[in-house]
Amino acid sequence: MFLTKFYFYGETISLYSLIYVALPFDFCYTNILWLSQNEFGVWEIFLPNNADGSPPIPHGSRVKIHMDTPLGIKDSIPAWIKYSVQAPGEIPYNGIYYDPPEEELYVFEHPQPKAPKSLRIYESHVGMSSTEPKINTYASFRDDVLPRIKKLGYNAVQIMAIQEHSYYACFGYHVTNFFAPSSRFGTPEELKSLIDKAHELGLLVLMDIVHSHASNNVLDGLNQFDGTDTHYFHPGSRGYHWMWDSRLFNYGNWEVLRYLLSNARWWLDEYKFDGFRFDGVTSMMYTHHGLQATFTGNYSEYFGFATDVEAVIYLMLVNDLVHGLFPEAVTIGEDVSGMPAFCIPVEDGGVGFNYRLQMAIADKWIEILKLQDEDWKMGDIIHTLTNRRWLEKCVAYAESHDQALVGDKTIAFWLMDKDMYDFMALDRPSTPQIDRGIALHKIIRLITMGLGGEGYLNFMGNEFGHPEWIDFPRGEQRLPNGKVVPGNNNSYDKCRRRFDLADADYLRYHGLQEFDQAMQHLEEKYSFMTSEHQYISKQDEGDKMIVFERGDLVFVFNFHWSNSYFDYRVGCFKPGKYKVALNSDDKLFGGFNRIDPAAEYFTNEGMYDNRSSSFLVYAPSRTVVVYALSED
Repeated sequence: MFLTKFYFYGETISLYSLIYVALPFDFCYTNILWLSQNEFGVWEIFLPNNADGSPPIPHGSRVKIHMDTPLGIKDSIPAWIKYSVQAPGEIPYNGIYYDPPEEELYVFEHPQPKAPKSLRIYESHVGMSSTEPKINTYASFRDDVLPRIKKLGYNAVQIMAIQEHSYYACFGYHVTNFFAPSSRFGTPEELKSLIDKAHELGLLVLMDIVHSHASNNVLDGLNQFDGTDTHYFHPGSRGYHWMWDSRLFNYGNWEVLRYLLSNARWWLDEYKFDGFRFDGVTSMMYTHHGLQATFTGNYSEYFGFATDVEAVIYLMLVNDLVHGLFPEAVTIGEDVSGMPAFCIPVEDGGVGFNYRLQMAIADKWIEILKLQDEDWKMGDIIHTLTNRRWLEKCVAYAESHDQALVGDKTIAFWLMDKDMYDFMALDRPSTPQIDRGIALHKIIRLITMGLGGEGYLNFMGNEFGHPEWIDFPRGEQRLPNGKVVPGNNNSYDKCRRRFDLADADYLRYHGLQEFDQAMQHLEEKYSFMTSEHQYISKQDEGDKMIVFERGDLVFVFNFHWSNSYFDYRVGCFKPGKYKVALNSDDKLFGGFNRIDPAAEYFTNEGMYDNRSSSFLVYAPSRTVVVYALSED
């Protein structure tokens, strides 16, 4: 017999704990169900089906747990709720008993793709994926955005803000209901349809999962669930993240481990996600949360008293669970510290992630963009892009959603600033700032992809230099320190993505999008990101030139702002005839067509830049040209 199960744990809750059930659209409580506490301290109730086989609680009923806590009577949404919605005109969320009839359940039709050798991730947010100033839906994302991602050449989509969060402007990082998909974007069945469509297109679907902290919200979330601050979290200051204004899990608590491990399996089992990007892993692994800490590589920084051993063990457990049950699943950890063995399998003594998110690269680009061109150091760029642990795979990115938020600047805005508003139309004269910005935007991305790791990530819209930052609709907010932050009159104007700008072939955004697409297809054809062969033959500070080999390709970057070099000799490992595989100066990409796409380059024998062969090229200023060994 099918059983409906409710349970939660808590040592300080009285025996008068019960569940309220309210029928759909009926604001009167219609049933009170008493819970009992088992020998493990878990409060639970099992409800058999009705005599006619129907569920004991109708689908769509609102449910709450009513508790007598040390702080008094408290109503809470069940911690394991599978769906939670905010009724029109109401502030609190309602927990919804989600058990649709069989005919309404979505049935997956397409198999999950195998994990690709090189991971190319399109980081996205469903709600802000419309060109219109509104909250977009799972259905619209499925029909309009997924085909765009496929056409661009990405093979994975990473979706943010899936776990329910009562505050939209938190970008999904202050989770209130861990097992419930965000109801703002649609129903759980519509989310399943989105994922199934992505699988049909051959795209992996990665979930941006938040197990590093939880919302401080007492009304809708886990905070003070049983009337104490120690229920799921550490007590006192250790359980509070002062910068994020959120609660920190106690990973040494068995019920917390069960809750979070079950949560990871739930999303993979029920929704067929293909893996996770774990948020805030550095914050988890250290009691200082990586704040005001400098990681120099000294092992005492990783294995000292500041290391939260229980959190590291949890990460090992969740990776072991995910990869044990779902061998093809991909896990990515957001870590800036460089924790040793982070991407080594658990059975070999590692933490178990497949990839580390290479966060230092984006920070380095922002640091460099604040300098004048003549102060850019080629060696500094190379060091940051290649500074990663041996045999541990990384996902590189020039910028993610972090750099797109209001208060920060995207790379495009650092480069072109206000000129983007007036000089991006092809029928209007360009400016030196626009020319510089378009050229550097392309080469920054390609050198990041070429040297930064074994995977690549881009946040939606950044591929074409989205002209606006992200500003979620918000009212005035008072911070814990008493400071008042002004709102934006709850406007959605900057909480969207202007894909129409990239699709307009009369705007310069279109050329940037075309180049990003060409980058993805270059990797698809040559698989250079995962090649074992990588050699940097030149980093010339005077010429501002970088030349390197990755796989069978030779990358030639000229960062100089004015100097173009004729008959510039570049070294290569393999002799033969080379042809242009990608040229950032192509007119299609907003360039000046200074390179002949049909030209052939023949190597000469003899050592040059410590390579056994070399050939001569034309290297225009602020360009990258990729050369491939010709097969004919």
